[in-house]
Amino acid sequence: MRDYDDIIAFLGEWGPFQRLIFFLLSASIIPNGFNGMSAVFLAGTPEHRCRVPASANLSGEWLNASIPLEERGGQQVPQRCRRYSLEALANFSARNLVPGRDVNLSQVEQEKCLDGWEYSREPYLSTIVSEWNLVCDDDWKTPLTTSLFFVGVLLGSFVSGQLSDRFGRKSILFATMAVQTGFSFLQIFSTSWEMFTVLFVLVGMGQISNYVVAFILGTEILGKSVRIIFSTLGVCIFFAIGYMLLPLFAYFIREWRMLLLALTVPGVCCVPLWWLIPESPRWLISQGRFEEAEIIIRKAAKINGVPAPAILIDPVEIQDMKAKQQQGLLLDLFRTRNIATITVFSLLLWMFTSIGYFGLSLNTPNLHGDAYLNCFLSAVIEVPAYVIAWLLLRTLPRRYSIAGTLFLGGGVILFIQLVPPNLNLLSVILVMLGKFGITSAFSMLYVYTAELYPTIVRNMAVGATSMSSRVGSIIAPYFVYLGAYDRFLPYIVMGSLTVLIGILTLFLPESYGNPLPETFEEMLRVKGFRNRKHTYKIGSSKQSELNSRTMRTSL
Repeated sequence: MRDYDDIIAFLGEWGPFQRLIFFLLSASIIPNGFNGMSAVFLAGTPEHRCRVPASANLSGEWLNASIPLEERGGQQVPQRCRRYSLEALANFSARNLVPGRDVNLSQVEQEKCLDGWEYSREPYLSTIVSEWNLVCDDDWKTPLTTSLFFVGVLLGSFVSGQLSDRFGRKSILFATMAVQTGFSFLQIFSTSWEMFTVLFVLVGMGQISNYVVAFILGTEILGKSVRIIFSTLGVCIFFAIGYMLLPLFAYFIREWRMLLLALTVPGVCCVPLWWLIPESPRWLISQGRFEEAEIIIRKAAKINGVPAPAILIDPVEIQDMKAKQQQGLLLDLFRTRNIATITVFSLLLWMFTSIGYFGLSLNTPNLHGDAYLNCFLSAVIEVPAYVIAWLLLRTLPRRYSIAGTLFLGGGVILFIQLVPPNLNLLSVILVMLGKFGITSAFSMLYVYTAELYPTIVRNMAVGATSMSSRVGSIIAPYFVYLGAYDRFLPYIVMGSLTVLIGILTLFLPESYGNPLPETFEEMLRVKGFRNRKHTYKIGSSKQSELNSRTMRTSL
């Protein structure tokens, strides 16, 4: 019985058709890079202090002394959320008293910023923070904005797979690209923080759905030997290219509405790809649309310059393949103690790695030095991280590769608190090295998880762990928020969690060099669980079904 890979084997692995699909689908990922991290600059918090209106009638001396000082970063700087009572200061000013000489300022009553705030115009001309005063008592809204974006990402990852299974890969790919671009454009006209945030959730739904569907479409069209390259050096590096474009756009466009408009334009440029990217022939066959699938395959053969067989697809053969395909249940991921252990560890692995990745990415404006340069470096470091991940996947065991990169990432992050204050450059280098390690680990998780689980629950397992990573991304902005209390606290927490999950990864089974498991029995015979006693009570009839199912690859 032939499978789809056997049917298209005559096309070859890396012809002009495959190269075209590889680069077009990868290029469609570029807008995801800057939309996914745009909150770094759209929601950047500039330096601010309480506004003192001219109507307060203060002399120059009292106007300069109207804001209390606090120690921040080893320096005395004006407080951001308090000012001295203007009524008391006006009384002192009218009596020609001098601050600090005639009046002890520590004994003067303080009050909130009742007249709003004054914002620095460096490095941002405007952000949503300065637009709607998301500071002081409302500073919780800034991380909530980013978290709700990732709530949209979570919702999008939940529905995109089901929609693409029902309506087709290509249709949902371009529909989600339209959602991402369209609602991003509507954000420009936001009149309140609430409106901006609701639209941001919708942008998040389109953002991840576009990424996931492009990933699925590429893995279904491309051959076996190209899929791992596509899933690492393809979509990941082009995501990093989009991420690198973000600080370049933001450096030259420092007003948030115009920046958002500039970030929307590349999405519009993807419209012509509709006529160049085909539907997945594999999906068309699964829907019984054999003629459409055959047209696409024969067109691919023409592009590659190879002759196509006279009889390409036998409908009876394909229908027999479809009849044997069966689905597992979510409960199967927790059916026995050993399987449940693998699942729980995998969920934690994805969640903690996601917290580290997004926490470090969103925290770049808080690093010492130029925010735009730091963000650019954070994006650039991902390229060698993906290359290293690809090389590790080809040559070394999975769990040691992932654990090693997590130890590297988490370990150097923990060292940041030991860096002397006068060596800020070293802190930035350690952050980038930590981002390198965590990014490498993150990019290997898809392949590793797909190799751990048997065919009938493989896609379900990848989907569940991917959703766990979305939960981590929702939490990540609040790890950054911890920096308001202690600048080292986010690094201590993220580093500790990263090292912890690196240790737990060593207890997972090894999949490198093993064939993809077809049944749960094969899943538990891999290294790490081979010598453990396990019982998988699912009934003799169901067990015989599991043993007879045809193994499919998810990548």
